[in-house]
Amino acid sequence: MKLLISRRLPESVMAEAAHHFDVTCRPVTTPMDHAECVAALRDYYIILPTLGDAFRAPAFSEVPDARTKLLANFGVGYNHIDVTAARAAGIAVTNTPGAVTDATADIAMTLILMTARRAGEGERMVRTGQWAGWHPTQMLGMHVSGRTVCIIGMGRIGQAIARRCHFGFGGKIIYANRSPKSVDFPATQMDLPAALAIADIVVVATPGGAETHHLMGAAQFAAMQRHALFINISRGDVVDELALIAALQADLIAGAGLDVYECEPVVPQELIAMENVTLLPHLGTAALDVREDMGRMALANCIAFAEGRALPNQV
Repeated sequence: MKLLISRRLPESVMAEAAHHFDVTCRPVTTPMDHAECVAALRDYYIILPTLGDAFRAPAFSEVPDARTKLLANFGVGYNHIDVTAARAAGIAVTNTPGAVTDATADIAMTLILMTARRAGEGERMVRTGQWAGWHPTQMLGMHVSGRTVCIIGMGRIGQAIARRCHFGFGGKIIYANRSPKSVDFPATQMDLPAALAIADIVVVATPGGAETHHLMGAAQFAAMQRHALFINISRGDVVDELALIAALQADLIAGAGLDVYECEPVVPQELIAMENVTLLPHLGTAALDVREDMGRMALANCIAFAEGRALPNQV
């Protein structure tokens, strides 16, 4: 059975895939464009897409009799796939929930600590030979312990971040979520404007997609406290990047930590120039064992489909 893997995965995953399928892997690391997606839908029974591959409605409409019957997405987020259009075309979609939770939560904590304690700025100072030695008022940042943390999106990843903030740093957890959540730690659900108004740290952990596009815009940044930090580990287009830049330039918020970007991999020069902004290259799940777990989960969906079994992680 022919399987297309859109970008090369860790070697253990590639070997397992080759054991079960006739595998083709694209030789590049860029996302699949529209034409490639159309060709793949015509030629492959199963496709294992990765972040950014353009499986939008126009691609499905161009291939009304697609050979593809499964898109086994590598990743928990699948906003690059039009699931409704895929279903209408008779194509199932799966993802890899769970495997990414702790790694992504860890990156959120990395961004919180780096931004609050000005770690990126400090490292640049040392590397460029500008550090003149310790003194009592050098690079004073925000003490993270005991702070009020607002989590926007209280799914698996949001809860993992909240646990780290509460149990690790004694944080007070508030959250905004479309539906009530039952959690195993103290947390208060609030509407978004009220939560933003009292939070010291705001972390976005929502899925991407039309419902959350520009969820954080000018009004939301204006509602935050001036000393507050903004952290995004979800999807870039959840944030109106121009509004974020304007808020930072106007000192409406104290800083930001970003692992994702609205027009990834393009990062606005205005953000690059700001010392109070921590910028990471989408490292959320970038650990070998995590990527291997994601690959095995994606393959488990492929194998179940090929064997006629129920899909473990259908969306």
